[in-house]
Amino acid sequence: MNLGWQKGDRVTDMTVYVRIRDHKFWIEEDLTEDGIANDLVQAGVPPEDIVLAFHEPKMRQYTDFSAIP
Repeated sequence: MNLGWQKGDRVTDMTVYVRIRDHKFWIEEDLTEDGIANDLVQAGVPPEDIVLAFHEPKMRQYTDFSAIP
């Protein structure tokens, strides 16, 4: 999360937002360079337990991760 002030305006940006729902990691926002999903896989999380929720449901089937609608 980015917090602070820039040119007199308050800055609050979410870099990564992941929640756990139904025993899966739902990635809601990911503005990291390599993607938090790849880090989760490297840590041992199976790709089918990761949902790229920032993609609309009909597009998830084209990823290497869970295609939950």
